[in-house]
This record gives sequence, C-alpha cells and structure tokens, in this order.
Amino acid sequence: MMGNFRRPGDPMRMKRDGRKLDHGTLETIRRMAIERVREGEAPSQVIASYGFHRSVIYRWLKAAAGRGHGLRALASHPITGRPPKLTAQQARQVLRWIDGHSPMEHGFDTGLWTRGLVRDLVQSKFGITLSLSSIGALLARLGLTVQKPLQRAYQRDPAAIERWQHETYPALMQRAREEKAEILFWDESGFRADAVQGRTWGAKGRTPVVAVPGQRQSISAASAVSMKGGFWFAIYPGALNGELFVDLLRKLMHRRRKPLHLVLDGLPAHKKAGVKTYVASTQGKLTLHFLPGYAPDLNPDELVWSHAKRTGNARRPLQKGETLQERVHDQLADIGKHPALVRSFFKHPSVAYISAS
Repeated sequence: MMGNFRRPGDPMRMKRDGRKLDHGTLETIRRMAIERVREGEAPSQVIASYGFHRSVIYRWLKAAAGRGHGLRALASHPITGRPPKLTAQQARQVLRWIDGHSPMEHGFDTGLWTRGLVRDLVQSKFGITLSLSSIGALLARLGLTVQKPLQRAYQRDPAAIERWQHETYPALMQRAREEKAEILFWDESGFRADAVQGRTWGAKGRTPVVAVPGQRQSISAASAVSMKGGFWFAIYPGALNGELFVDLLRKLMHRRRKPLHLVLDGLPAHKKAGVKTYVASTQGKLTLHFLPGYAPDLNPDELVWSHAKRTGNARRPLQKGETLQERVHDQLADIGKHPALVRSFFKHPSVAYISAS
C-alpha cells in the first residue's frame, strides 16, 4: 500500500510535506492511520508508511481520543485566512469604475490606469488602504490585464457617435432602400516607399535593419467600398484639395445609373464651395453624408489602408526601377478583384453597426 512512501529504516526517502496535499486527501490519510493503529499496528510504522514525521501520528491520536470527538476530530476544515478588505460588491464597483472608463472621469490628470491610481481611487471612495500588490491581485481577479490602449481623440463626441450608429445611419439605409440607391464609404490615404509597416524578429538589444529605397517616393490614393463588396479607387500625387476632390467625384459618378449616397469624414476639402456646387449639379444623384468628427473607426474604408500597408511594402520593399505608384495601383486593383475581402472589412467590430442597420 502506497509503496512510494518513506518506510522505516529507509533514511534516503524524503518526508512527505502534508501542506502540499489537498484537505480531502489529508483527511483520508488521517482516518486510515488512526484505524490501523486501533487495529494493532505500531504508530511509528503507520506514520512512516505514509511518509510523514513520526510526531504527526501522536497529534492525530490525541485529537481522536478527545471526549465526544472520535474520528470527527480528524475532519478537514476550510482555512479562511485573512478576510478581504473589499467586499465582493465593492470589487465589482471597482471593475465598473475602470473597465471602459478613463481615470480623468474620476478627477485624475492622466488617461492611463495604474495600480497606484486604482489604490488612490479605492482609498477616496471606500476609505480603505490597499498595498500595490493587493491592488494587482484584485485587478487580476476582476479579469483586467495591462494592455496597450488604442488611441482615440479626446474631441470625440460619444453622443454624436451614438446618434450616427443608432439613428442617422439606419435612417440613411432606409432612404437608400426606398430610392434603390447605393451606399459607399469613402476615404483617402498616403503611401511612402520608405515607410516600414509591421514588425520583424531580431536579437534582443539589436534593432533589425530593413532595406528600403533611398529615393523617397510618395503617392496618395482614394477609395470607396460597399457592404456588397464593391470597390473603387483612384491614385493622385500630393494632398487633396476641393478642386481635386470634385475631379475624383466626377470619375466616381461616371456612367453610374443608381443614386449614390457617399459616406465620408469631415476633411475641409470635402466641404469646399466647389464640392457643394458639383453635388447640387447632380440633382440628387449624389449625396454626401459626413461621419461624426474624430471617429475614423466608423469608416470601413479605413481598413482598406490598413490591409494595403500591412501586406504591401512591409512584406516586399520596392525593387530597383519599380515606382510606388505602380505598386499601390496594383495592390488596390487586386483588392478590387476580391469582393469577399472587401466584405470582410465590414465585419470588423468597430463597423458592426452597418450590417446591423
């Protein structure tokens, strides 16, 4: 029985540490040991067979011999330890304060949570002082981890975003259905040949070097996407202005039969007087709808640029004699050949409101 335990006369075997066994196992061992002693075995031999120190058996025997106790005295009891300073309700309140909220909402002058800030918040709200290690353990129990946050402009208007997602855009969808019109999301971006996107592996302490063209090439592009997988793009040099934007809109509308509702951000070039004049000249065939300010994540066309830059120059730098304009054109043309890829941009959580409308 349990031959791997230390036996009498075997000094090379290590004694078993009962603290490493669960309470149920310890209780079973105690009961079996006492029963064997009562059946006539020597206490020293019994406890040695289980690998415990010889003095342990005598404490067990004394407990079991107590008046009115018997083997019940050998039962395991939960060890409560020091009670937590925060109640379960208070801990849940801490989670509500932190998860999805900024420290600035509670009067702090920073937008990042630290254990020290959480400790100060608990102290001010509950009058309870906790150590930093206790705060760390509390945050871990609440399922919170240290993460690199996404950056959002503090000028964002949550109420305007809420209205766009739950009122404005659903109304636009209904209008488009009634008019049998199409909805496209529009955006622009710039590309540079010497920009390295993504990450690579390298030895710790030695930053990897990636070869890039010595000549600095740059190009701009505009694109528009639809939830059904439609894709349109144009490439142009330099920055966008009102006149150029009108030229791009003319190309977008060329030979288009259905009315078009174009969703885009509030870039100044999008709101120039010349743009308004051109839109009016389409007599309702083209309508512009502007997203809430500082909310690029509401535009699925943003994901086009993320995909293009993540899979383009970052994977294969420009070769000798190759121009950035050719590379970007080929990349965007390839995206247009894969409607399933374009539709996948609309599955991102930040633009889930589009398919829900």
